[in-house]
Amino acid sequence: QVQLVESGGGLVQAGGSLRLSCAAAGSIFSINTMGWYRQAPGKQRELVATISSGGSTNYADSVKGRFTISNDNRKNTVYLQMNSLKPEDTAVYYCHADGSGSYWGQGTQVTVSS
Repeated sequence: QVQLVESGGGLVQAGGSLRLSCAAAGSIFSINTMGWYRQAPGKQRELVATISSGGSTNYADSVKGRFTISNDNRKNTVYLQMNSLKPEDTAVYYCHADGSGSYWGQGTQVTVSS
């Protein structure tokens, strides 16, 4: 089992920045890929960014050039640095880990005001 705890969400004005953190605990040796997804009201959950255990990254087109995913293996933590935020980035952001199973965090709200 893997437990994921997110932090760092909040309210920010358009053009501002936030950094999300996701701390993993438990069977972390089984994790291959970690990532961030988001779900806006009335919409399906969508991929934001992923990072593999080897450091390869993948981004949704809508966030390329604005968001950066990174990890700190010593802290078992994945980060999502979000810059130049837009109102359409408003959503609940979920951390995800994929390995021996599929694991989700509880989500953290990000609200971008215009």
